[in-house]
Amino acid sequence: MTPDSKERYGTVSKWFHWLMGGLIIWQFLKLGDRISEGEHWIGQTLVPWHVSIGALLMVLIVLRIFWASSQLKQRPLHDPATAFVVKAGHLALYVGMLLLPITGLLTMIGNGYGLKVFGVQLVAKGPEIDWVAALGSAHSPLAWIMVFLVIGHIGMALLHHFVKRDDVLRRML
Repeated sequence: MTPDSKERYGTVSKWFHWLMGGLIIWQFLKLGDRISEGEHWIGQTLVPWHVSIGALLMVLIVLRIFWASSQLKQRPLHDPATAFVVKAGHLALYVGMLLLPITGLLTMIGNGYGLKVFGVQLVAKGPEIDWVAALGSAHSPLAWIMVFLVIGHIGMALLHHFVKRDDVLRRML
């Protein structure tokens, strides 16, 4: 496994990026569950995993934050002209990746559903807790913000690759 370097991201950073990216896209399929009240293949096969994948993402984002913090000095540098915007965009993505599972957890517990992750009951069903549910209600708006952030992230990576023809995307491949 290679660490990050000034030229490209290392093996662990790439694994975190692509694994979490795939799982986040999977999570976005929950938005499609609203179509026909989930009576389609997305709603019946992928969406039931939403809570479990969200819990996994919460663990992964914490690990990723620790990993990224340990690699800050080695990571590829950003163009000074756009470094502030790039760092702000990445910070927004990290905040979203952290807040979404937290607010999802608050939604589950606040509405009395409990928490079952990969078949294991971690928090028992219980009474509704209004203030916890109220905090959890930020989950859906945050999800929509995250959709736009991810689309922007993908769009910028493709812009760098196909228009600017620089190595920004290749550093993460």
